[in-house]
Amino acid sequence: MRKFLQRALNRVVITAIIVLLQVGFFLLEILRWGNYYVGIAFVLRLLSFCAVVYIIWRPNNPAVKLAWVVPILTFPLFGGVMYLFFGHVIVPRKLRDSMERTNALVQKNLVQDEEVQKELAQTDQAVANQSGYLLSYAGTPVWNHTASTYFPEGLPYWETLLADLEKAQHFIFLEYFILAEGTMWNAVLEILQRKAKEGVEVRLIYDDVGSVFLLPKKYHETIEKKGIKCVAFNRLVPFMSLVLNNRDHRKIVVIDGKVGYTGGINMSDEYINYRHPYGEHWKDSGIRIEGEAVWNFTVMFLQMWNMSRYTEEDYGRYRYHFKEPLMAKGYVQPYMDTPFDEEIVGENVYLNMIGNARKYVYIYTPYLVTDNEMITALKLASKRGVDVRIVTPGVPDKKFVYWLTQSNYQNLIEAGVGIYQYTPGFIHSKCVLCDDELATVGTINFDYRSFYHHFECGVFLYQADAIRTLKKDMEETFAVSEKITLEWCRDKFVKINIVGPILKLFSPLL
Repeated sequence: MRKFLQRALNRVVITAIIVLLQVGFFLLEILRWGNYYVGIAFVLRLLSFCAVVYIIWRPNNPAVKLAWVVPILTFPLFGGVMYLFFGHVIVPRKLRDSMERTNALVQKNLVQDEEVQKELAQTDQAVANQSGYLLSYAGTPVWNHTASTYFPEGLPYWETLLADLEKAQHFIFLEYFILAEGTMWNAVLEILQRKAKEGVEVRLIYDDVGSVFLLPKKYHETIEKKGIKCVAFNRLVPFMSLVLNNRDHRKIVVIDGKVGYTGGINMSDEYINYRHPYGEHWKDSGIRIEGEAVWNFTVMFLQMWNMSRYTEEDYGRYRYHFKEPLMAKGYVQPYMDTPFDEEIVGENVYLNMIGNARKYVYIYTPYLVTDNEMITALKLASKRGVDVRIVTPGVPDKKFVYWLTQSNYQNLIEAGVGIYQYTPGFIHSKCVLCDDELATVGTINFDYRSFYHHFECGVFLYQADAIRTLKKDMEETFAVSEKITLEWCRDKFVKINIVGPILKLFSPLL
């Protein structure tokens, strides 16, 4: 029943319902229900017209504008309604006010150490420029003296996380897109309950839509009764949620301000391969950091918490002051992206890395549903001699999105890009690696959802400990994946050359 509801209420089905409603209005016209039809149709068409004008006026990517304008004009009666719900046109005043208040606190608490910035610039000016972009547009400083550990699978991530949670003495912050009852989450919850009883402050944020079919109703109230402070982010209220498209897709854990985690891994049993919903294996990635850079994650979590439940202005009491600097290589810069500004930080980080790559760019992504700028950047990198490789799933979790992903293969392969499908099953990792020294690991998919609609986060790494392990994992993944050829694409002509381009018209909704 739960799986049926998930499928029945996803964005594709909702879009199909809107199309059916459009047809229904035409039937009403045929049946000469003119008095009702004319007035309602006028209002809806006016809304669609206003939506198109607004889209053209906004300083957005032209490809995104076109992808919205086409379905709105194709279905003018309900196109405007569709954009109102999925295009985050209206930001409620309460949410906007809380964002402005929390942004001021972020700026106050996240301050760049100028010596670290100068040191990075002396090492590599191009990397310093990328880091400076994140400081200017995401508001997050770069740090040294921070150890990083990359996890190529969900199971070692989970096991290490459990051990770190057991050591917590002061506070634990957790933020996840998906929570699902089962072995993975229950083990974490048991420790959280026990720590809360010991006097450790425990806070949890989960996305209400991401977990809506996986948790009991009003689960946040159940968690509160266990002594854990809990927020269900942007709660889904049917017919009233005008920002339901903007989800908290981040995965963050902070323990005592000393240790932080992020990556693609949610709290559900498939992420540790205790369940196998798509193929024989679910591959995901995570990263653990320890040191000064954890402060970025602490502030990022508190910002999201205060957006939902404003509780404090003193972030400083959650900052850990290390007595001795950690002896760790490289630079670490946790960063965030929000859908409520005009800066597409997540995509721009990827574009900058691809554009500056000299030898190779390796990419993990579960979805390749992106704009012309990204496709062009990948092709140009390959054409100038960079070894560009992308790993996508061998078994899909969403078929329409999978077909749309595959529709990009031929164009990229013809430019020399290597496309690999993960044969054992589904890959959910979101990682980019360049030239043995630059990487990012986080929550940001190569799709419109992550680039334009979700709250996201990642860790930007330069010459850090985790990079070597990430490269080893990627090389091993290529070895067990199928390299896609032009012949493979031609054998799937209908899916790639007919179905795919049609789906691209509706790509913002997928």
